[in-house]
Amino acid sequence: MSLSKSSVQAADKRKILVTCALPYANGSIHLGHLLEHIQTDIWVRFQRMRGHETYFVCADDAHGTPIMLKSQELGVTPEEMIAAVREEHMADFAGFHISYDNYHSTHSDENKAFAEEIYNRLHANGHIKTRTISQLYDPEKGMFLPDRFVKGTCPKCKSEDQNGDSCDNCGETYSPTEVLNPRSVVSGATPVLRDSEHYFFDLPAFGDMLQEWTRSGSLQEEMANKLAEWFEQGLKQWDISRDAPYFGFEIPNAPGKYFYVWLDAPIGYMGSFKNLCDEKGIDFDAFWQLDSEAELYHFIGKDIIYFHSLFWPAMLEGAGYRKPTSVYAHGFVTVNGAKMSKSKGTFIKGRTYLEHLNPEYLRYYYAAKLTSRIDDLDLNLEDFAQRVNSDLVGKVVNIASRCASFITKRFDGMLSTNIDNQALADEVMAAGDSIAAHYEARDFSRGMREIMALADKVNEYIAIKEPWQLVKDETKQQEVQDICSLGINMFRTLMIYLKPVLPVLADSTAQFLNDELIWEGHKTLLTDHKINKFKALLQRVDMDKVNAMTDASKDNMSPTQAADAEKKPAKKAKAQKVVDNSAALADPLAADPISDEIQFEDFAKIDLRIAKIINAEHVEKADKLLRLTLALDDKENGETRQVFAGIKSAYQPEDLIGKHTVMVANLAPRKMRFGMSEGMVLAAGPGGKDLWILNPDDGAQAGMRVK
Repeated sequence: MSLSKSSVQAADKRKILVTCALPYANGSIHLGHLLEHIQTDIWVRFQRMRGHETYFVCADDAHGTPIMLKSQELGVTPEEMIAAVREEHMADFAGFHISYDNYHSTHSDENKAFAEEIYNRLHANGHIKTRTISQLYDPEKGMFLPDRFVKGTCPKCKSEDQNGDSCDNCGETYSPTEVLNPRSVVSGATPVLRDSEHYFFDLPAFGDMLQEWTRSGSLQEEMANKLAEWFEQGLKQWDISRDAPYFGFEIPNAPGKYFYVWLDAPIGYMGSFKNLCDEKGIDFDAFWQLDSEAELYHFIGKDIIYFHSLFWPAMLEGAGYRKPTSVYAHGFVTVNGAKMSKSKGTFIKGRTYLEHLNPEYLRYYYAAKLTSRIDDLDLNLEDFAQRVNSDLVGKVVNIASRCASFITKRFDGMLSTNIDNQALADEVMAAGDSIAAHYEARDFSRGMREIMALADKVNEYIAIKEPWQLVKDETKQQEVQDICSLGINMFRTLMIYLKPVLPVLADSTAQFLNDELIWEGHKTLLTDHKINKFKALLQRVDMDKVNAMTDASKDNMSPTQAADAEKKPAKKAKAQKVVDNSAALADPLAADPISDEIQFEDFAKIDLRIAKIINAEHVEKADKLLRLTLALDDKENGETRQVFAGIKSAYQPEDLIGKHTVMVANLAPRKMRFGMSEGMVLAAGPGGKDLWILNPDDGAQAGMRVK
């Protein structure tokens, strides 16, 4: 028997709205972007299979200085440029089977209306402040310069040709106004200092609410712990305005002032959903009003946690809208163990991938490695090929290919009414609840491991039974039908479990089986059921095609990718600057890092030493920090260093005294709110309670130089 969609209704049907972070509208989609969109799409497809009312929306982030300058460079209007990029993005996402209900743009009537409404509500409620700030101004271009559009000499180490917000040589962060011998990246002119009135969102007014919300379970623990650093430092008002010329929405009643891109970008979620609601007759308020029982989820990269987990919920609270149910962050993509590199051909555009490989290979590989944590994911290309070939071709599809021909040739495509091994069938069917829990928790890798373990058992069963031998005996034909029918049924169940990850393969399987692969179908078997002739469902990954893809990717990074890096708040100190003086920050949005390799000589400069912890204590008003006193020569009266370490979640101070740890001994002292930190302690682990420092039982000799 089989189940139809209409016969299965979710007992607790949920209303769910899901979003991905908005790709910036001046560059192509690459494999780093696709991690997030594939992760989210798998989760959305699973929710739909479970019968929940689920909507999935996204949009291009279409505003900001880089958009304005790039369109000028191309000789087109910003509107023309972002329209063309949106079509490219939509085609790439469709190629990877990302199932958006709507893909919109932040440069839309809906987004403008919501941005103005939220701003006006914040203003009316006293949450918008104004003050005059000083900024660098390009006299030739006639525009204020965000930090990434300023170059000059580092004010600390005096290295030349450094960015306006940080030094690549010494790592110092600073304001563009501190740069020595500054010049405009836009025109080459020497910028001048000018005053301008700016509009600020009063983020500190929401401090208590944010501290409670970030610890409410709406965020991953690693995110909540990271955000605690902001509360320790003290929240600052956030600059939400930019001066003309700027491509964006003008602030109401403020001629020549525009909303900073990060003000209207998250509002784009609302704008995209409203566009869908108006088209489909969906009740928008049911998802966004304060008392909404609907669920709202944002999937984002770890580099934009601050915007989505501090600024965005505070804006919603101040404007009278509901906050997200959860914000889920993921790590970056590395390729072959290193940051994506155009010189190595590992900065791979989505379109380049699609020209060489099946998109479902990548969907499965990402799923097989994705966890609910904020870990970086390495796309090792050899492992990628081997895992897809082993798991999907060698295990799952192999079950069907071993059994199907016997059923179609010997039994006219009819599956048996007999169940040859009920215990195996029950085990595979019973796994549905566990696998569903892994999907729900976004722990896809555990789900894939469980599915492949079941596939191994099914293949072992077929290998032991050897239907290819039994078929030679005319008295064993019923047994052959029973064995192969069970194999086909187990393949069907495994493909139901894999359908959120492999929708196209699942559709081909449904046609082959003459069945709808609905989630509840995992509880039943197809008996006395006719299947169609088996056709090859999936080809093996060809490493020649993988190599051709990387060859085609070498040096193919467009100039606009550089602007992505200019938008990215990669470090906490830089992200904090958005609050302190965000007019000095270029428009930051998610962009995976491009490779900046260091030489061995650079690494050799690091002085790693094993030091004894002679004292450890809590730091008052710090949620994450412990104050450590470290002896570099294992003697309490010898050289000691004070280090603040973010390991409070994993250790009690008294448990650390007498232990050893690895420290960076030649790190420049850093003045913190609680005192001077004179080094860095090295710890490993996913975070929270799972952090580990070196144990003295490891046999290290204190004072030994590691390098």
